[in-house]
Amino acid sequence: MPKKERFRIYIAAYLILVKDGQVLLLKRANTGYQDGNYSLVAGHFEGAETAKQCIIREAEEEAGIKVATADLEVVHVMHRYRSDREYIDIYLRTNTWSGNIINNEPNKCDDLKWFSLDGLPNNILPETKLTLENIKRKIFYGEIGW
Repeated sequence: MPKKERFRIYIAAYLILVKDGQVLLLKRANTGYQDGNYSLVAGHFEGAETAKQCIIREAEEEAGIKVATADLEVVHVMHRYRSDREYIDIYLRTNTWSGNIINNEPNKCDDLKWFSLDGLPNNILPETKLTLENIKRKIFYGEIGW
């Protein structure tokens, strides 16, 4: 009997940068997923790295900033279902970083902008909106797509 391939789940880390009651969002472009909608600085794990290491790498790659491990706090975990794959998303928050925020990936992002946590844009990824609402309500775990 052929051996059944094990289920594979994808893992991504997201950065919630907070400044003066606002959160930094980026507008996706040319990625093939939710282009034209706002999300957070984020990325897939590359293997042999922790969630904090992943988001530190992504913060520098996408926004040109440095974030310290000690300044990151896990604030939400989302189990997300899509028809083509499932994700575990880990959201980390900080209000401390060094460097100037710049769009380091203009081929994948056509806007980096601060939004009030009470005034998020209409064109925001559903999982991002739900996560930010859950964090505000102090809900640590969420699910979407089921």
